[in-house]
Amino acid sequence: MNTNMLNNFATQKNISDLINRGYYFIESETGFLACNTYGNGRMAEPVQIIDYLESFVTPKNLKGKKIIVTAGPTIERIDPVRYISNDSSGKMGYAIARVARNRGAEVTLISGPSNLEKIGGIRSIDIKSADDLFTAINDVFLENEVLIMAAAPADYKVVNKTHIKIKSSSIPEIQLSKNKDIISHFASIKEDRLVIGFAAETNDLIENASLKLKKKNLDYIIANDVSKPGAGFNVDTNIASIISSEKIVNLPLMSKYELADEILNLI
Repeated sequence: MNTNMLNNFATQKNISDLINRGYYFIESETGFLACNTYGNGRMAEPVQIIDYLESFVTPKNLKGKKIIVTAGPTIERIDPVRYISNDSSGKMGYAIARVARNRGAEVTLISGPSNLEKIGGIRSIDIKSADDLFTAINDVFLENEVLIMAAAPADYKVVNKTHIKIKSSSIPEIQLSKNKDIISHFASIKEDRLVIGFAAETNDLIENASLKLKKKNLDYIIANDVSKPGAGFNVDTNIASIISSEKIVNLPLMSKYELADEILNLI
């Protein structure tokens, strides 16, 4: 056994001994090292260290809970370069997933296209269309206890989409059909599971959200007026009302992470 192998063995044994004594480690990253070699040994990025510490110090009051969180938009193809979508960034769903993980839950995050960083320590499933979202939820629904539907699936899909690019010289007639009402489907078969939905409105917020709560058989609905400054898509804050069949709780402007905590308290 050469010196390098002996040193590596001793290091691994020391780490193992420290873990057995109750010490915790933030894993190193793989990449280019100071000695101009490529391998494992880079210090984790500061954002990863902060993320680990936040998770470490958060009370694990959701330990043992299995939660599905959906996030982001879906896209419905018109042709290979064009599609129908919406302004959802995924920030609300990602915040819920991260806070749920920090609080000890076993999280499955199902996300439409998003530019947000992946979250460590959770199961992530990437989807594109509303049909993809339905299939992904269906695959894991029975093994989970909670569904939090923060995604914004498209209401319609294109019937006559093409596999070649539509030339800009023509004006296509786009035929649409209604997508599945995903949250209604799963709320109808939920049994003792908790199903929480969202209502992004621009008028008659409480009236429209309360109607959606009842019509879709939800346990709670998180309603927000996306026309208000600081609420809705592509911002880090939100102004929401939590509505159930018994009461309405109006919340002030807060970060999406703070709102995630309020939502998870419902569990």
